[in-house]
Amino acid sequence: MTEGNFVDYVKLHVTSGNGGGGSVHLHREKFIEKGGPDGGDGGRGGHIIIRANPNMWTLLHLKFKRHLRAGHGGHGAKSRSTGHDGEDEYIDVPLGTVIKDTETDKVIFEITEEDQEFIVAEGGMGGRGNWHFKSSTNQTPRYAQPGIEGYERQLTIELKILADVGLVGFPNVGKSTLLSVITAAKPKIANYEFTTLKPNLGIVEYRDFKTFVVADIPGIIEGAAEGKGIGHRFLRHIERNSTLLFMIPADADSISRQYDILLNELQKYNPEMLDKSRLIAITKCDMLDEELKAELKEELDRELPIDYMFISSVAQQGLTELKDRLWKMLNEE
Repeated sequence: MTEGNFVDYVKLHVTSGNGGGGSVHLHREKFIEKGGPDGGDGGRGGHIIIRANPNMWTLLHLKFKRHLRAGHGGHGAKSRSTGHDGEDEYIDVPLGTVIKDTETDKVIFEITEEDQEFIVAEGGMGGRGNWHFKSSTNQTPRYAQPGIEGYERQLTIELKILADVGLVGFPNVGKSTLLSVITAAKPKIANYEFTTLKPNLGIVEYRDFKTFVVADIPGIIEGAAEGKGIGHRFLRHIERNSTLLFMIPADADSISRQYDILLNELQKYNPEMLDKSRLIAITKCDMLDEELKAELKEELDRELPIDYMFISSVAQQGLTELKDRLWKMLNEE
């Protein structure tokens, strides 16, 4: 998927269908002069329904659909015939989608499983026909109920991608390179910051035909939780990952400081992020000889509060061990 095709945020104006009006009809038949009321009920208006589609990865199909409207219910007819129900309007979305009410910013529903459906705007009820109003004192009612109007609302639809492992790090630390090496994904790679402008997904093929999904999230900078840089736009994608892989280059001024900054940004955005499993990958370790690596290891053992590994995507070092460790972390619980 190209970067331009990845859309993770849209706003929609949706309107459900109006209910059909009840019928005012008096039965007429040969040899029956006064058959009484037999006007049928109106059909209900169409619903606006959010539906999970596991084959989708983006909200691109909704980018240019600002207004969606369901069908109106049909009016009732003679012989107590009920009008047809309005056609429902389905909105297919990927797994991991959050639907919010735009005006209140409250979450209405979250799509996390296949076959999930949720009615976000119910169609109006159909009106009752005049035969419902017949009584001993009113044998021929000449009135019926009108249909109820449909429901109108503004929706904000956000995608939080579903992945097992999220890659977290500053810009240009090798997240996209790692993803391209351990999966079949082909993210854009270049030697400048913010090469990745959209999240990328890749499937890691593990032993015995087992797989897990890795997400390359655009780089985070200090202050991202307050809106600096572009990383803040994608912090929500990390919420869905069960394991976070922090990537810090071996030539960083202070590996422990970089880790603290990244962790702080996640905590400010959502404190629940700290409950996830975490692992640090020291990248670009092909630049280190054994002596430098040993010195760095002594320093990291003192400063880092969690486990770490040395890897090099370019030199293919430590990648098998990394996949083993990630698989173990994903299946520990």
